[in-house]
Amino acid sequence: MSRTIIVLDPGSSSLKFGLYRIEDEPIHEILLAFGEIDRLGATNAELRLEVAGQPAVTRHIGATTAGAAAEVVLEKLQSALPVTAAIRRVIDAIGFRVVHGGDRFVEPTVVTTAVIKGIRELGTLAPLHNPVAADMLEACRRVLPKVPAVAVFDTTFHRTIPAVARTYALPFELAREHGLQRFGFHGTAHRYVSGELLKRLGKVRRPTRCITCHLGSGASICALLDGKSIDTSMGMTPMEGLVMGTRSGDVDPGIILHLLRTVGMSLDELDDTLNRQSGLLGISGSSSDVRDLEREVLLGDARAELALEVFAYRAAKTIGAYAVALEGLDAIAFSGGIGENSPQMRQRICRRLPFLGVMLDPEIKETETPGESRRISTDSGVVPVWVIPADETLQIARETWKSLYETAL
Repeated sequence: MSRTIIVLDPGSSSLKFGLYRIEDEPIHEILLAFGEIDRLGATNAELRLEVAGQPAVTRHIGATTAGAAAEVVLEKLQSALPVTAAIRRVIDAIGFRVVHGGDRFVEPTVVTTAVIKGIRELGTLAPLHNPVAADMLEACRRVLPKVPAVAVFDTTFHRTIPAVARTYALPFELAREHGLQRFGFHGTAHRYVSGELLKRLGKVRRPTRCITCHLGSGASICALLDGKSIDTSMGMTPMEGLVMGTRSGDVDPGIILHLLRTVGMSLDELDDTLNRQSGLLGISGSSSDVRDLEREVLLGDARAELALEVFAYRAAKTIGAYAVALEGLDAIAFSGGIGENSPQMRQRICRRLPFLGVMLDPEIKETETPGESRRISTDSGVVPVWVIPADETLQIARETWKSLYETAL
């Protein structure tokens, strides 16, 4: 039997989507259509849709809210496919990425009104993501009310992180009462990339120690032992860890107290500063986009150079720390918009890691293989380095299928 699944994968500034047919005897996936809305929420939002066997179509859309964007995607997928008249009967399920599941959602969960309410309430922990997800899920239920939807949470992949890495050094009872612990994010991406990396390593010995670097507007690094997460750079919220597009990453908590007490910032101003005005944008003063900053560096912009170097330094430092956590290192993989598409940033990071046996191959012409998995380290390097595009929509489709249908086999 085959099932047709729509996948929606919203980020902080984009919405990726895909349409899959999954056959169960034997299990394999067929991609029918895919695309992305870039600059999500902006007046110049752009939708790119590619139906299998047809040229890609790109157009500006007027949807400026998350819910409206989801409705546009669902309608476009319906109108683009040759089964237009029957699409509502053909779609079997919707798979949906949600960033924060907290302690409430510990596995993929069938969406109900109560689930959407819970996702929205967890927006205090993921303000750039969970409210968007709740709005889009409500739109899905309006457009396809009879189709089951499954929320796939980024946090569930990191449930294997041990207490020593999950625990904050706060008063124990306070932390337990309010759920103050490290959850980790980008779980769908790290799960997919680590699985693909293990296939390429072809290792049969155990343990296998890998680090996956998912670098984009949001960025995180994960330490994996035999494919299971044992530590990751994001914490209770997606703000902790690396420098990101507009998020600060790690800062001294005393800075927050200083901004509240001395500068007189309100809580909303502080939230906006740390989540939307910091990171690459805050340091450079010009852009949160690595592509823009790399162009500005060529023109001699010192703050753009500093922003990129701080980003790279933090990433390299985290990789070094996770080599300690793993007690060794067998491979590194880069994914995400920056990790996949910026060889300059990979160079900035990896030039700090020769002591771990990391040596990128200067002869590789990476621009010849965009979107493909490839090894980018030298044969003589002790630790192989790979670029593996994170197919999060496929991973979400797999987990949606497994949640709804696997037990029926």
